[in-house]
Amino acid sequence: MNDQWLVEATIAQVQEKMANGELSARDLVLFYMKQAAVYDKAGVHLNAILEWNPDAFQIAEALDQERKLRGPRGPMHGIPVLIKDNIDTADKMHTSAGSLALAHSYAAKDAYVVERLREAGAVILGKTNLTEFANFMTDHMPNGYSSRGGQVRNSYGPGIFDTGGSSSGSGVAVAANLAMVAVGTETSGSILSPASSNSVVGIKPTVGLISRSGIIPISFRQDTAGPMARTVADAAILLGAMTGVDQADPVTAASIGRAYTDYTPFLDPQGLAGARLGIARPVYYDDLDKDQLALMELAIQTLSQQGATVIDPVTIPSSSRLTPDMAVMLHEFKPALNAYLRALPDHWPIHSLQDVIRFNEEHAEQALRYGQSILEQAEATSGTLTEPAYLESRARDLYDSQTDGIDAALVEHGLDALVFPANYGAGIAAKAGYPSITVPAGYTPEGKPLGITFTGKAYSEPQLIRIAYAYEQATQHRVPPKLV
Repeated sequence: MNDQWLVEATIAQVQEKMANGELSARDLVLFYMKQAAVYDKAGVHLNAILEWNPDAFQIAEALDQERKLRGPRGPMHGIPVLIKDNIDTADKMHTSAGSLALAHSYAAKDAYVVERLREAGAVILGKTNLTEFANFMTDHMPNGYSSRGGQVRNSYGPGIFDTGGSSSGSGVAVAANLAMVAVGTETSGSILSPASSNSVVGIKPTVGLISRSGIIPISFRQDTAGPMARTVADAAILLGAMTGVDQADPVTAASIGRAYTDYTPFLDPQGLAGARLGIARPVYYDDLDKDQLALMELAIQTLSQQGATVIDPVTIPSSSRLTPDMAVMLHEFKPALNAYLRALPDHWPIHSLQDVIRFNEEHAEQALRYGQSILEQAEATSGTLTEPAYLESRARDLYDSQTDGIDAALVEHGLDALVFPANYGAGIAAKAGYPSITVPAGYTPEGKPLGITFTGKAYSEPQLIRIAYAYEQATQHRVPPKLV
């Protein structure tokens, strides 16, 4: 069978072929293995995949047999998914966050989100490379670099364009058709940035919509996993398969009555008609170059043409005083990481942030190419979250991002969402714990991708998906990279 039609194939397309007996989950795994063989560690050397699941074939074959006997479990049945390497999988793959300190660490159980995906019938294809410790290790580490995996390369300009971080491997793998969909994680921009940089769709959900248990953490307040895909429809399908109330993560209880296991009903091609959108131009558009700004102006024009009421500009009241202050993350990282590491088996030598720092110092030539300044700053905190600097920053972040930030802008103008370029608004949404979705908005003359991002209030994923899908269907900007 000629499998080249699978390049850019969607979940709906492959499910139709599998229902007709023209395609199997095993065929899909084989296709993506061949793609990886040609492009990941050879050819353009994207270096997006850190580890391949040796059981992927057998899992796919078992799901094919189940389909024949009982039918599919749902839209994710037999769909290959790549998982970012800071998310636990209880199989033959490691969970390392890209670090050498955890390079040989095996998780005792699946992260809750992986449990949900397996229950939905997904094939866990492998683990993706990332910016080490989700880009919370040192001040000057390049996006997409880890000491265990090396440097991820952007498929639209390998070695030229930034991959975005920290879910760089997930973004590049999906963009380059090394998998159908992937899971990333975000604390502040780590899904939105690589999605925009690699011309794919990324959803950073409301914190609490998806369980954080079994994910190597940074921040109690800001961490979340989320889907990355080539289309809004595929991202919506993956998002629905990931939600659920997890007894091990109390924040998910807040999603009861506000989460969906199926977001596809919100895929409305007319979803921009009647929507009220605010262009958060002051501050957030200031750093765009002329080509990026031109793309955003075209995108804003499209929003109006598709029936949206566009308020331009909209000022976020707190935007003039917001800074990339890491005080909250620096203080939360130590107790969060220590809680994760202490659960590792007794024979494992790494059980604390201090142990990670010590290991890196003892293996400095391999592990500390860019240093570990952020790890050291975090270790210098008490780990008890009692410092005035932390408490003041946490309160200020909530007020500036929610009350006098996104909430104020949405309420003042009666908006459904704010519109940002790429991941420029990721910081305020991350501090608020609010959702965002980024969609391809085109390419600069030299071929560099740019995304448009829609941000709303907590649990507004249905509205954001409706808006993003309508924009995507009206523009169809995404083109696959030329992997030469």
